[in-house]
Amino acid sequence: MTELTAADVAPTAPVPPRPGAPLTPRGRRPRRRWPRRERWALAGLLALAAVPVLAGAMRMTELAGGPELTEANARFVTSPVPVVVHVVSATAYLVVGAFQMAPTYRRRHLRRHRLTGRVLAPAGVATALSGLWMAFAYDIPGPSGAALAWVRGVVGVAMVAFLVFGVRDVVRGDVARHRAWMIRAYALAAGAGTQVLTNVPLAVLTPTPTEVQLTTAMTAGWVLNAVVAEVVIRRGGRRRPRAVARPAANA
Repeated sequence: MTELTAADVAPTAPVPPRPGAPLTPRGRRPRRRWPRRERWALAGLLALAAVPVLAGAMRMTELAGGPELTEANARFVTSPVPVVVHVVSATAYLVVGAFQMAPTYRRRHLRRHRLTGRVLAPAGVATALSGLWMAFAYDIPGPSGAALAWVRGVVGVAMVAFLVFGVRDVVRGDVARHRAWMIRAYALAAGAGTQVLTNVPLAVLTPTPTEVQLTTAMTAGWVLNAVVAEVVIRRGGRRRPRAVARPAANA
């Protein structure tokens, strides 16, 4: 996922070191730390990613151990391919993709950002398509039902579309639109983490939710992430690139 901003591609003047900053063994000033806001944002994204990543790791461990067939795991045991693809691709996409979202990381490691994006974009597509596969090919027990399956279908199709649009725009050189599409795609993928929070009230209210209640709680996770993504996109769009210091022309 190659999510860039205008500031990433514009040449920038070197930042003067802070007075009194200690020198490294090579005599260079150390790089400044990431802004606190970016560190908190990255920590939040990794925390959201931890939920589906840990759940996926537990599922993979279960499958590797040759589990006894039960109603809860029958779909995974008899048809493991989609869940394996989903866990592997989603883990890479969510964890590594969190760093792709950080402006400081992009500025300092632009080449790495681009190379990583060429792997993460297909991983994101694989995550969405395998999710669609499971939503419509698996016989999912209640209280999940047709309504939740169709919501998952809309989310999966939207995520694939966002990734395709993002790749298209970066190829065209439209970095701002590329950034927006990639943020939207990542927000949908991270919905599994947010759904833990949106399901908390449901778990408190009733131990046996209905199909409507579960569908509402799950959908709320994706909607919440989508709203936050739009706020981030709009705020980022209002930021202007840093001024470029140009060398004086020789007389």
